[in-house]
Amino acid sequence: QVQLVESGGGLVQPGGSLRLSCVASGILFGLYDMAWHRQAPGKQRELVARFTSLGHIDYSDSVKGRFTISRDNAKNTVYLQMHSLKPEDTAVYYCNADFTRTGPLVRYWGQGTQVTVSS
Repeated sequence: QVQLVESGGGLVQPGGSLRLSCVASGILFGLYDMAWHRQAPGKQRELVARFTSLGHIDYSDSVKGRFTISRDNAKNTVYLQMHSLKPEDTAVYYCNADFTRTGPLVRYWGQGTQVTVSS
């Protein structure tokens, strides 16, 4: 049974920081591309950052320079360090695991963690 469990969300003031964690189980973590997505109320889910199994990292333009994605394959965990948070970063943040190396895409999602940036 595959599980992705996010934690670390909460309420933070503008300019503050949070670190999200996502622990995966039931997959060969090192072979998966790991990513963080977010969905704000009334908006589509969007990619925030991705750390592929081969070590390539991408960020959305809206978070570049403020957010850092990292992964610890020994702990089956991917992190999202968020600095200089803005009200527009408010959203449910979802962890995602993609296996793309062979065959059709295999994709898993976590349940999400709420991040609220407000004074």
